[in-house]
Amino acid sequence: MERSILFLIFSIPIIVFSRRALFSIRSHGFYRFLSWECILWIFIANYTCWFDDPFAVHQLISWILLFISVYLVTAGALMLKRFGKPERIRNDDTLFHFEQTTVLIDTGIYKYIRHPLYSSLLFLTWGICLKHPTIELLIVSLLSSFFLLLTALSDEKECVGYFGAKYTEYMKRTRRFIPFIF
Repeated sequence: MERSILFLIFSIPIIVFSRRALFSIRSHGFYRFLSWECILWIFIANYTCWFDDPFAVHQLISWILLFISVYLVTAGALMLKRFGKPERIRNDDTLFHFEQTTVLIDTGIYKYIRHPLYSSLLFLTWGICLKHPTIELLIVSLLSSFFLLLTALSDEKECVGYFGAKYTEYMKRTRRFIPFIF
């Protein structure tokens, strides 16, 4: 009962933040919202055991994944802010201002992966799950990962629509989430 109440309470800001994309199923923001909700569920299920048995293998792997997540979101956000040149000319109400980039960024972390912010969420999902893995949380983590894949695929369609062949070529040179792998 407590988990459900916490989930509902913390879902409110996620819903408010995602409201422009909630009814646009083709938008990457729709799938990102679903992933955020999964991540929230995993976090609420595991927040009480973050520091239990701190030297267990699953805890050590969890912390590594969480630190990678922080690096990816920081590196990606800094590159977007510095080079993305967001403008309202992207004319898509489902995009946040920082997502309305008018310049294709293909340096820094973006030289290796197309979606460092979504990759960050992927590492966050599994980092939180491994704090105290259960079958339920493994299933929700897989679901979150699936939604992040759909988020990236939708975002790529949007970027091809805006940047054209330049983005298609960029996709050939980079991986989606993990440098040199996937």
